[in-house]
Amino acid sequence: MKWVKRIALAVVIGFALFYTITRPEDAASAVQGAVAAVWGAVESVGTFFTSLAS
Repeated sequence: MKWVKRIALAVVIGFALFYTITRPEDAASAVQGAVAAVWGAVESVGTFFTSLAS
């Protein structure tokens, strides 16, 4: 089962490198979108705990 995970990881990394090299603007936009989504989730959790504490 370890070799399946290694192959899957290699495919994902290979695709990410290929995408970054062939379409750098789109790759940057995808990363910015992912960071924005994570930041939004962190803010939502913070709002939840703030509301819970008050």
